[in-house]
Amino acid sequence: MNQEVVITCAVTGSADTAQIHPHLPITPEQIARSSIEAAEAGAAIVHIHVRDPATGQGSRDPRLFREVVQRIRDSGVDVLINLTAGMGGDFYVGQEDPAVGGPGTDFINPIERLVHVGELRPEICTLDCGSMNFGDDLYVMMNPPPHLRQQAQQVKEWGVKPELEIFDTGHFWFTQKLLKEGLLDVRPMYQFCHDIAWGMPADVGLLKNMVDQLPPDTFWTSFAISRMQMPWVAQSVLLGGHVRVGLEDNLYLEKGVFASNAQLVEKAVSMVESLGAHVVGPARARELIGLD
Repeated sequence: MNQEVVITCAVTGSADTAQIHPHLPITPEQIARSSIEAAEAGAAIVHIHVRDPATGQGSRDPRLFREVVQRIRDSGVDVLINLTAGMGGDFYVGQEDPAVGGPGTDFINPIERLVHVGELRPEICTLDCGSMNFGDDLYVMMNPPPHLRQQAQQVKEWGVKPELEIFDTGHFWFTQKLLKEGLLDVRPMYQFCHDIAWGMPADVGLLKNMVDQLPPDTFWTSFAISRMQMPWVAQSVLLGGHVRVGLEDNLYLEKGVFASNAQLVEKAVSMVESLGAHVVGPARARELIGLD
């Protein structure tokens, strides 16, 4: 069991959830404010996507990232900023010609996906560690190994810590290869992502199997989406890890009751403390992650 727990809040994500949650953070001001509130509630890390303010859809516009990050930094609230680098890997198989991307495709070169990271130099950014059938339609999340190697090398040169996003067991296998190739720090940071169709289900055996194979001195977090979010908080802590909550992964505080990010963090804090562990702040989080 982990006694010192770091909470990450995934503030808004990029899924089409703005049509469901009436108060989902959409504008840079809303995303920054919700991030600050989550930090004040106990989150040491905020994981940030941005959205087009006009449509509510996910965006990778560097100007939007710039405004969110600047607002958080100007607030004076100490919190680790973790920017997504997952946008730009979307491929929708064309129905008329499968070799041509259909509507919604946004597949760009790997370094272009990191433009905002290179400009803003957050402490952490994500690295989605493999491709995956994402959901039940024609969408494939594309992350070819040569692209991932380029991204890993680039963020290492910038001094930004990659959070290794593991959506399936093959993704975990690939990270072991990156580690052997010297493309990761000797103290890697893992995020195990469960219950997203069609990746890993929320199966305790799967999580434990990967945790048992982690290199020594590894910082790891796991989460599950929707109704499994809070049970997975407890599961992660009991196996020795850290936790992630937030509106990217779950919109509800309880059945039929929409949540805020701060409320989800507060609930996670209560769960962690009820297990006999305690939640640590950003200064200790930096030490545990290897950012000090």
